[in-house]
Amino acid sequence: MSNEHPIGAKYDRLIARAKEVPPAKTVVVHPCDETSLRGAVEAAELGIIIPTLVGPRAKIESVAREHRLAIGKYELVDTPHSHAAAAKGVELVREGKGEMLMKGSLHTDELMREVTSSSTGLRTERRISHVFIMDVPTYPETLFVTDAAINIFPDLEVKRDIIQNAIDLWVQVGLGHPRVAILSAVETVTSKIPSTIDAAALCKMADRKRITDGMLEGPLAFDNAIDPEAARIKGIQSPVAGRAQILVVPDLEAGNMLAKNLIFMAKADSAGLVLGARVPIVLTSRADSVRSRMASCAAAVLYAAARRGDAKKAAAA
Repeated sequence: MSNEHPIGAKYDRLIARAKEVPPAKTVVVHPCDETSLRGAVEAAELGIIIPTLVGPRAKIESVAREHRLAIGKYELVDTPHSHAAAAKGVELVREGKGEMLMKGSLHTDELMREVTSSSTGLRTERRISHVFIMDVPTYPETLFVTDAAINIFPDLEVKRDIIQNAIDLWVQVGLGHPRVAILSAVETVTSKIPSTIDAAALCKMADRKRITDGMLEGPLAFDNAIDPEAARIKGIQSPVAGRAQILVVPDLEAGNMLAKNLIFMAKADSAGLVLGARVPIVLTSRADSVRSRMASCAAAVLYAAARRGDAKKAAAA
């Protein structure tokens, strides 16, 4: 009997859940190729976003004509080039005209430079981090991998924010309270591997409620984080070991290798969001499948809806 789970089923559930909440006002920055413009249009046609397209009008309209994408009913804010589109997109969010930001065909660094600007960006007191939302056919759970895209060598305090960002996303998209594995090369604490000491400290932070809403365990090696038998053989007794839902990597290099290994060797689908800014940011790649793009959008929409609800509660209190 196969241990594989239906490909895309986890994403389909996420997308179905996103259809149940009001669509999110979404600023789409420089959607000047077919992939990025089609992604925004399809998410809008699915009823999960209301897009504002920001970029060179002539270029966006030309792409729409060439690929028969109907964009006439969407607001289009004309800018001369991608730099201006990134700046304008962030400005629109700051003005309250967008609940989420979606990257188009500009480089990630170009968009994130505007997002992280100390004077005009979208920073909060929380460190900005990236979460891969992975649908691995051989694993029963949705897997989050963080941070494999933004923070290169995070210190202990940054890791705390990375973990809390991922937990908040897990909770707010309606997946419950997650089991969080803090990964290293081994499952024992040793001064020779600093990430094991960080893992132990992060677990103590969770005990003291400096990290909330998730169950943390670490250090764990990858095998005993995701395989119950590997955890049993090592004698690790924990509700997280062997059943992790969020994998926290020691640094970007390890995370990037892990995520790409899952994508190319285990045939995983990968969606992704940037968290810790004023709004969730959808970062898609040209290599992403349509379902991955929709899953990224769906997660951001659910996150934005939860934040909308929290804001209403705070206003009513």
